[in-house]
Amino acid sequence: MSRLNIFMAPLQGLTEAPFRNALDRHFGGVDAFYSPFVRWEHGGVRRKDVRDLNPETNTVECLVPQIMAGSSEEAGLILAQLEPLGYRDFDLNMGCAYSMVAKKGKGSGILPYPERVRELLQIAERHPALSFSVKMRLGYDSAEECMQLLPVLNEARIRRVTVHARTGRQQYGGACDRESFLRFARECAHPVVYNGDVVTAEDIASLEREMPFLEGVMLGRGLLAAPWLAAEYAGGEVWSETRRTDALRVLHADLFDHYARALEGGERQLLTKMKTFWEYMCPGADRKLHKKIQKAQKVADYTQAVFRLLCERQACF
Repeated sequence: MSRLNIFMAPLQGLTEAPFRNALDRHFGGVDAFYSPFVRWEHGGVRRKDVRDLNPETNTVECLVPQIMAGSSEEAGLILAQLEPLGYRDFDLNMGCAYSMVAKKGKGSGILPYPERVRELLQIAERHPALSFSVKMRLGYDSAEECMQLLPVLNEARIRRVTVHARTGRQQYGGACDRESFLRFARECAHPVVYNGDVVTAEDIASLEREMPFLEGVMLGRGLLAAPWLAAEYAGGEVWSETRRTDALRVLHADLFDHYARALEGGERQLLTKMKTFWEYMCPGADRKLHKKIQKAQKVADYTQAVFRLLCERQACF
């Protein structure tokens, strides 16, 4: 059985260039990283998003910019600003579940409207020299919506379809619907990637057994919680807890040092940024230490709490 490709899912505010670079440097195992979505607003693409995609900022081998648009015209405006950076592979976001996005008919909010999806996918025909993929959900209101989209997707010139096995209304709660995913995947004419609640190596192995047709698996929150997951799968070996914790320690140090230099808002802004990562990292660690990290108002208190958490985590194994 051939190895599944491992893709890193985009998470807004988290999987930016500093995290991608540090994960790749200290853990590895990811075949391609997807950027947080790039959108058109106030007459252009945010400079922050362009900086994040600058090839000089990224050291990972394969980075796929993700576009958030509600029409092929809007997608074309974004492409015009990203193509000069040298990218040739792009992903179209039809999966974002945030209500403020969905209400505008973007992200998963476009899924109930096959004709709007068809029009958005025309971007691939208008740019034949570029490659496009789609990241979507089973639907917005119902998993039946993905089945209604199949004729549209099957006729489109796209490279792959990644499906988060929930609806948009579920956001990240409730169980993934693997039965509906399977039904969709069996009839999809394109390579399919599974996304949703893959948090252990056994989860990946289970998908290999149950769905041998998959092109790959996309990991998001699972890789933030266990950054070694892709590396262990790719290498076929379980890392020792010492190796895991040591790599996590230097990954955290890289992130902290980068944002300490890059952010101009002082300690408060730095701590706010770093605390977002701890909403996901080391979920099984001491809850009291997690709370100390979140309550820290000074860098010294924050770094002491992180140091203790990592030391106690390693000592538990």
